[in-house]
Amino acid sequence: MKITDLKCAIIGQNPVVRITTDEGVTGIGEIESPKTYIKPHVLYYKQFILGQDPTNVERVMLRIRKLGSFKPWGSAVSAIEMALWDLAGKTAGLPVYKLLGGKIRDKVRVYNGGVRFPMKGNSSEDYAEVMQKMKDAKEGFTIIKQPVGFHAGMHTVVPNFFYGEVDTGSPYISRGLLTEKGLKHIVACVKAMKDVLGDEVGLALDCGPGWVVPSAIKFAKAMEPFNVMWLEDMITGDYTPYVLADVYREVTRSTSTNIHTGEQIYLRQNFRELIEKHAVHIIGPDPCDIGGIAELKWTAEYADLHGILVAPHGVFNGLFGLAALVHMCATLPKNYIAFEYPVGRPEWWYDIVEGLPNPIVKDGFIEVWDKPGMGVNFNEKAARKYLREEDKDFFD
Repeated sequence: MKITDLKCAIIGQNPVVRITTDEGVTGIGEIESPKTYIKPHVLYYKQFILGQDPTNVERVMLRIRKLGSFKPWGSAVSAIEMALWDLAGKTAGLPVYKLLGGKIRDKVRVYNGGVRFPMKGNSSEDYAEVMQKMKDAKEGFTIIKQPVGFHAGMHTVVPNFFYGEVDTGSPYISRGLLTEKGLKHIVACVKAMKDVLGDEVGLALDCGPGWVVPSAIKFAKAMEPFNVMWLEDMITGDYTPYVLADVYREVTRSTSTNIHTGEQIYLRQNFRELIEKHAVHIIGPDPCDIGGIAELKWTAEYADLHGILVAPHGVFNGLFGLAALVHMCATLPKNYIAFEYPVGRPEWWYDIVEGLPNPIVKDGFIEVWDKPGMGVNFNEKAARKYLREEDKDFFD
């Protein structure tokens, strides 16, 4: 079997990768929805993989892995990797989780990242109201993640939130020391959310990047009585092309609150310092950014050897990304907590993808399915009407 083509189409807002072969078997991978600009990067890799045997996934990946980088520039490599595993599973007639070593759990826990409700404002009452809606959601989530601080844009709407300039026009470029008022505002919002959730549902907080060490330590200590699941990406994170493990370790050693990071990091090598220095309690790699599902599994296993937990990121990964997360997380070691649940946007995505269970999430878990490959496929007839003019040949 040989790869005959590599295609990429923007469907809705998600770039979707399709690998074709001389035996008619195809594989699908998906890129996060904010990254429509990645399409040319995907097509650049075609020259390196044409004529290769797609079932030799690692051999193909060795040809392109070194050409990627931190988020968003590892997305193309990651999507190709997931498409290769989909194709390999279909060829073998096996679900992808079996190719990754077999599942150790029949259902995987998810945490809520994608099921969102509009907020009326930024008061503690507004946070409590939206948290109640997520707690009542039909998915029955056992963990809910909520943006706060710089990640929630609090610095743009709360006067005198921090000692710094409010920068706009690029993601997460504001940074500085929190004022007492800013810290008290976040704590009040967290208290309001915990009053809603109690000890029935875990609360994780997506915090930055943008924090400096003194503010991060003060906030982490203030969170200890609330027993939150974790504080995510305070120092570095989204679209930050470096790690700063030593800085994270200073925060982590100061508190019993779980410190978490990793969604932007590309490849296992770039997690090494975080893990070996015990710089965080939890890593959160994203299969769409780290280099794929096997890359994430290797990283999770290395973290497990060092007593570090894993809660994979994935909020924008779409429905094919969801399938990849399910198969991968079924195989992760016992340090696995939950993965971030993505949804299909626009809603018509659920009309063009076949193979997902209905309902997808029950009581905060997804049952692992046994269909070959990732187990989900396009309804091509339904999907064609959503192809852009330049992508009309995507299914040909």
